[in-house]
Amino acid sequence: MRKGFAGALREPADDDGTSRAVSALLRGRSWGIEVALDGGDLGASLAELESKLSAAEAFYRDCEATLRFGERAPDASELLRLRALLSGRNISVRRVLGGAAIAATAEALGAPFEESTASAAPSPRREPRRSRVVELSESARSLKADFDGARADIASRRRAGESSVRRLDLKRLGGGEAPSLRLVEAAPGTLYHVGTLRGGQSLQQIGNIVVVGDVNPGAELIASGDILVFGRLAGVAHAGAQGDSGARVRALELAPTQLRIATAIAAESSARRGKKAEPETACVRDGKIIVVPYSKEESW
Repeated sequence: MRKGFAGALREPADDDGTSRAVSALLRGRSWGIEVALDGGDLGASLAELESKLSAAEAFYRDCEATLRFGERAPDASELLRLRALLSGRNISVRRVLGGAAIAATAEALGAPFEESTASAAPSPRREPRRSRVVELSESARSLKADFDGARADIASRRRAGESSVRRLDLKRLGGGEAPSLRLVEAAPGTLYHVGTLRGGQSLQQIGNIVVVGDVNPGAELIASGDILVFGRLAGVAHAGAQGDSGARVRALELAPTQLRIATAIAAESSARRGKKAEPETACVRDGKIIVVPYSKEESW
């Protein structure tokens, strides 16, 4: 079924933009098209149908159709021709209307059948809706006078040296002068990362960095504040990157290839390799980086 019908399907417009007249053979409906094949000469009706569908291939493609026959069922060649016209444009048959003899045709087309003896005459048009008479009130009729009054008010204010548009005077209301604006720096934030950082990956943050996962060799963490790793820190970590020597680096297993805090630099020593993993904190004391167990951090 064609999607997005908001109302009845209308015949496509001609090249000059004007709509074509609705044919008694092919009518647009809200659900698709209705094809009237009960005009007597079925061969002529099929020829006219082919002409109309071919003239607007894209318009009629993929829609649904209701077929209305008379009392005479189409013969084998006519049915084959009708099938080709519809299937070639992917038009599905919604239902078939006609006399009792048309039931076999509906079955051959694989569509529901409804017996009908309605004539081929088009449906009567609805009577045009009567236009609504609107009675205007006296105030609505006086719009011109209202505009004239507004113009006079603006002119009088201009002569008095006032602005045409009145503006609120804060001083007159006792509010004093409006406060001046000043720049407020945003507090540094915390970058929260979940997952393993692999070699070649880097996290940089104005503020703190929290990693829930491991930081593999070749990965890099750079923060202006603290660095906290809930896992194994085996890459490069630089805390206090903007000069904060009070920044700290904490990890469940602290084994960095290089550690920096502010301007202090330290590298992992071979003596630490093979040491039992435990939560540790790195901080700066006397210009050097020291590593202490997290449980004893407060005493440093």
